[in-house]
Amino acid sequence: MGHPGCVTLRSMRSQNPHPNVAKSATLGWGTQCSDGSRAFMDIEGWRKKIDELDQKLVELISERARAAVAIGKLKRDTSMPIYEPDRERIVLENVQAANRGPLAGRDLVRIYERIIDVMRNVQKEEIAPKTELADAGTKLDSEVND
Repeated sequence: MGHPGCVTLRSMRSQNPHPNVAKSATLGWGTQCSDGSRAFMDIEGWRKKIDELDQKLVELISERARAAVAIGKLKRDTSMPIYEPDRERIVLENVQAANRGPLAGRDLVRIYERIIDVMRNVQKEEIAPKTELADAGTKLDSEVND
């Protein structure tokens, strides 16, 4: 998404800061291009970038959920447990090893712990025997009708 021949710069001052914005808020990110020019993104540009990144994250999380469903089916068919602490530890180690910032490792781990928790719940739903789900619906229906 960057400009060809440009390098990202940090803590660049906006060339035209808004007069009502605090001086410390005028710091932003820009790009230094090989031709010597600089390109800056305003807050709307950054928000648009975040919106685009969020779309990609949703696609990747959905893909991860589909994989978790497939694993849940395999676990059900082979009577494997849903909770596998050794596997979760490996996932967290892999995430930390791949982290290049700016998030601190502990923050990234917290995000992934939540993702893993949600995916584990997806697997629980997949692993539950279909008869349990059918019985639960029947039991509720009979209680309502009594």
